[in-house]
Amino acid sequence: MEKKGRIIIHTGNGKGKTTAALGTVFRALGHGQKVCMIQFIKGQGKYGERLFAETIDNLDWYICGKGFVFNKEQIDEDKEVAEEGFALAADRIASDCYDLVVLDELTYLPNLDFLPIEKIVETLKAKPQRLSIIITGRDAPTEFVELADTVSEIVVVKHAFQQGIKAQKGVEF
Repeated sequence: MEKKGRIIIHTGNGKGKTTAALGTVFRALGHGQKVCMIQFIKGQGKYGERLFAETIDNLDWYICGKGFVFNKEQIDEDKEVAEEGFALAADRIASDCYDLVVLDELTYLPNLDFLPIEKIVETLKAKPQRLSIIITGRDAPTEFVELADTVSEIVVVKHAFQQGIKAQKGVEF
């Protein structure tokens, strides 16, 4: 009997959605599984997890963003990069080469009108049976939640940033 993959969502306004997904990535890699990480919105940068990922076999990592979208003047360019990134994600999902695919910050694509939600849902529904997919990002759309097997919401109780403490290497990036 072929294993049934899952769709898992880590959403909410708290810190740790990507970190939670990475915990599952390392679990899968520990079992010799093949993993694909696709990061939307986040731009290039020397994030610790990316640096470490370069040293790991069975892990393909793609950056499909230019940085968090705050500049309205570059919104068309951000949308184009998101569309190209999702085309890559759809290809990697359909390839049936992976045991786990992480779509980091995917929730922003429909929420920012970068991609129609129907296109994303269609791709998720067509995934290979055995493939597990993790979606991260704030404000997971209802359509994603309904499709998912597991949804976790991470909420802020207290955050160092609220106290004026800046992001630190090895903790936030």
